Amino acid sequence: MTAPLDWYFDVISPFAYLQWRRLRRDHAGVALNPKPVLFAAILNHVGQLGPAEIPQKRRHTYRIVLWQARQAGIPLVFPPAHPFNPLPALRLILAAPDRMAAIDAVFAHIWEHGKPADGIDALVDVARELGVDDPATAIARDEVKRELLANGEEALRLGVFGVPTLKVRDELFWGFDATELALAYRDDENALDAEMRRVDAIPEAVQRRRPA
Repeated sequence: MTAPLDWYFDVISPFAYLQWRRLRRDHAGVALNPKPVLFAAILNHVGQLGPAEIPQKRRHTYRIVLWQARQAGIPLVFPPAHPFNPLPALRLILAAPDRMAAIDAVFAHIWEHGKPADGIDALVDVARELGVDDPATAIARDEVKRELLANGEEALRLGVFGVPTLKVRDELFWGFDATELALAYRDDENALDAEMRRVDAIPEAVQRRRPA
């Protein structure tokens, strides 16, 4: 039996939503080990802005993800504001008794129905649906906070630099558009062929001066 694939994600990412829906719909036999992480912490670690923090890239990114969703036949409606604070939603997923159902419900709330999720008050109905009657207390538990932090630390140790990321064996596959390559590699290591591995080691001919 194939081991579950570790899946690092943040609900702030519409691409994570698309990958989740694609995997659940088209690849139901693929076992996943979902690991919620705070994307902002990863960005801080690698010294990058998120795509929604660069005005021109934000506009392009939103158009692309909507187009990709339509091409994939996956409903997608943006929440009222984006980026938003995903911590309450991430912690609710960790606090819920059924993690897979929680991911389904939270993603549907934010990205299928276009509802806000930047505070626990916005997630009360989702929490009740998941059997979490006192969500404010549930998401404040130390074990919930520790698990989210541990997931992020693990992701950084592995070299995760964005979400969503699938870990297949010792390789990381970032982004919705890497889904099929990740699954191909899962079935056959030769999916990463000699040329793909050769370019891992080619030198940089020039380095752009980086801001201090």
